[in-house]
Amino acid sequence: MIRAYKFLLRPTARQTAALGEMLRDHCSLYNGALQERRDAYRHTSKTSIKYGDQSAQLKEIRAFDPERQGRWSFSSQQATLRRLDKAFAAFFRRVKGGQTPGYPRFKGVGHFDTVTFPKDGDGCRWDSTPHDPQTRVRLQGVGHIRVHKHRPVRGRVKTISIKREGNRWYVVLSCDEVPAEQLPDTGAVVGIDMGVTHFLTTSDGEHIANPRFLEAAADELAEAQRHLATFPKRTRRRTKAHRAATRRVAKLYAKIRRQRLDHAHKTALTLVRDHDIIAHERLNTAGMTKNPAPKPDPEQPGCFLPNGAAAKTGLNRSILDAGWGVFLAILTNKAESAGRTVIAVDPRNTSRTCPSCGHTAKENRATQAKFQCTACGFAANADHVGATNVLNRAGLALCAAA
Repeated sequence: MIRAYKFLLRPTARQTAALGEMLRDHCSLYNGALQERRDAYRHTSKTSIKYGDQSAQLKEIRAFDPERQGRWSFSSQQATLRRLDKAFAAFFRRVKGGQTPGYPRFKGVGHFDTVTFPKDGDGCRWDSTPHDPQTRVRLQGVGHIRVHKHRPVRGRVKTISIKREGNRWYVVLSCDEVPAEQLPDTGAVVGIDMGVTHFLTTSDGEHIANPRFLEAAADELAEAQRHLATFPKRTRRRTKAHRAATRRVAKLYAKIRRQRLDHAHKTALTLVRDHDIIAHERLNTAGMTKNPAPKPDPEQPGCFLPNGAAAKTGLNRSILDAGWGVFLAILTNKAESAGRTVIAVDPRNTSRTCPSCGHTAKENRATQAKFQCTACGFAANADHVGATNVLNRAGLALCAAA
């Protein structure tokens, strides 16, 4: 299996400055390569430049600017050029698919936060032995940086990435050949229904509360954003006070993200430990949080009819705050590592179908929390009914596969 490990770095002041310079120089390389592609498309009869062409120029670039480009790893600079090449590949794929293209943009220094080393030992070195508290990662041009290794690394380290999040620095290890840690069988199966009122409801009738981390921090976040907005545009990014206000907003968002991840990991771990088979709905979060299309008024050209956008905005915020996509991805990864089975089923009408008689109707769901079948009179919690139907559909899928 392939797994990623993320550890906090503890660099010295000098190493912190060197890490910042590394990001800044790789960002400059990225923007320069992007500008070259733009110029070639505009002025050379739309001739495109590929990754191989730009990678071949690296040797000359490093020789021309040894202070900024020559001091860093050649492989990490190639990885930065591959990152740009992937952005263009995704752009052309969206153009061919008729989607919104999104042409690759120049990166500001504050938005270029990751440098990747494609191979352990090439410009970087993960120096670690089992149960060694003095773990370090060596980076070309930076030195040996202490790592807070809070858990053992299994498998073979393939790639190493250095990532900045606010004022913190992290190392991300991508490892393959990670052995699975099989858990003993429990004989239990469960279906889960994701929601907003409750984070999830199981087919056993258990409700997991929705922590609503973004809503809990809304007042403090709004105050920080209002303070940041008071700075006039001409002084932004130029004063110490503005940088402090920006860091405060970023720190709040980072805290919310960590809280959401912690809750997702703990909830997923509980489900994986207690059940052999876990069924969930195949959710399209991007489609569910899409803004409603505007409704032109046929009687008044240039005007629009109400389309419920305000109410949909609040629902979208709640869905994104719950973090369904992040949770389901974590659940799948943990289940694979533990030898459990995760099944995604069709989510259509799971909360409108009666688990007793099979009758499906919109009227079956009287309210958000109440389900009452209009055919047989069966009544239960709507989320519990949805989880039960998810489990039933997973059973049918397993029978069909067998």
